[in-house]
Amino acid sequence: MAGKEDGAVTEGAVEAGSACRASACEKNRPLTRLPLRHRLSSKVLLLTIFSVLVAEVLIFVPSVASMRMRWLTARLDTVAAASIVLADSESPVVPRSVQDSVLLATGTKAIALREKGASRLLAMSEMPQKIDQHIDLAHTSEAAAIWDAFDTLFTGGDRTLRVYGPIGNSGKIIELVTSDAPLRRAMLQYARNVAVLSLVISLIAASLVYLAINELLLRPVRRMHRNMINFAQAPDDPTRIIIPDDRKDELGVAQRQLAAIQTDLQRTFSEQKHLADLGLAVSKINHDMRNILASAQLMSDHLADAKDPVVQRFAPKLIRTLNRAISYAESVIAYGRAQEAPPKRRRVALHTIITDVEETLAIEPESGIEFRNLVPQDFEMDADAEQFFRVLTNLCRNAVQAMAADRPGDESVVKRLTVTAGRVGSVAVIGIEDTGPGLPQKARDNLFTAFRGSTRSDGTGLGLAIAHELVRAHGGGIELREDRSCGTHFEIRIPDMPVSLANWRRQKEATEADKSA
Repeated sequence: MAGKEDGAVTEGAVEAGSACRASACEKNRPLTRLPLRHRLSSKVLLLTIFSVLVAEVLIFVPSVASMRMRWLTARLDTVAAASIVLADSESPVVPRSVQDSVLLATGTKAIALREKGASRLLAMSEMPQKIDQHIDLAHTSEAAAIWDAFDTLFTGGDRTLRVYGPIGNSGKIIELVTSDAPLRRAMLQYARNVAVLSLVISLIAASLVYLAINELLLRPVRRMHRNMINFAQAPDDPTRIIIPDDRKDELGVAQRQLAAIQTDLQRTFSEQKHLADLGLAVSKINHDMRNILASAQLMSDHLADAKDPVVQRFAPKLIRTLNRAISYAESVIAYGRAQEAPPKRRRVALHTIITDVEETLAIEPESGIEFRNLVPQDFEMDADAEQFFRVLTNLCRNAVQAMAADRPGDESVVKRLTVTAGRVGSVAVIGIEDTGPGLPQKARDNLFTAFRGSTRSDGTGLGLAIAHELVRAHGGGIELREDRSCGTHFEIRIPDMPVSLANWRRQKEATEADKSA
């Protein structure tokens, strides 16, 4: 009944976890088809059109100002040509009919010529009441030209302009008075033509830029977006891993990294699923295993009453081993559902624990493996005895199995497993070193990872993973030392004895005094 209950509890937990994950996935599932206003392509297209239009406006502003200056210069040149004819006339007073013809042809109201400080009025139709703006074409800055151009466009049309400038290199200055209405009409027509042309150019340029950006950037991004959505829907399907394009740019690197991440996620998902299935299977057989071990424990209790001295010597060890096996079986479900129980730390003799490990390994004499327990008998540390027994058993068993499989029958090969211990300040340091063939590179790359960090081709890697978890639960660390040319050397560090600050300072001062002496 207990096994069925354990299995039901685990199955219920798995179903509840699956339901929670499904609910979370539905809540956070991205839209497979984004609205048009939210698409990256739409934003890029609008931004491209806006950028090109801004560029056209920046070109349009000085071009309009330049058109105005060209129009005024052309008008002044035309008046200058006519003024030379009028100035060369033998009569000091130009006939009225000639003046009217020249003014009509040039579209001006008055023409004057200045030479050597003297001004001569050549033609005039009517005297304007006031001059709204004086324009010196020879000394007009670009900023002033732009400002005057837009002033004419938006508020002009009824103003009177006085425009003047030099006639070539003759030293003469020609002046004219005219209305800005023709100038404004010409500028409006020019602005309209430039605006239409700019719009056409903007659309063409934006389309070309968008097509280039779409091909180089948006299309790969959309492909990655669709792939991530499809992969999230079925992460266990290997066909949904993205196939990177043969690109050397940042997007090519991103696609290759995404493919690597998806591959790792798929492998992790497969391993987690395997672990979940394994936990469910173990929970179903846990009850039967405990019953078998309990029966073996009852039979071992009867052996304790036997008079045989050999039985009397081995019976306590057998009972202790069965008790440990029952304890492990009872903790299997808890380990599969969550994690190891917190360590129950006590002051323990490490030498005794390692002696039990040696007896549990039961190393065959013909294997040629020598086990050395070099831990001082008075070495004590704060630890959970049972958990630390499991840590040392897993590490030592891996070492024994590696050395037993390495060149069997060759008596010249030294096969030795050595366990040492010492203390560095408040930290207990335990070393497990063997003279075996060492760890393969695959095991080094996936050290302490279940099902991937095995030291043997037929191993699971659970021993190292369990040892790592138990050591971390003690607040310590375990590492593979790389300072050995052969064999394997694991080092465990457990902080277990707080050091008095005053004592530490005294030790430091004494050390420094010894060095100075």
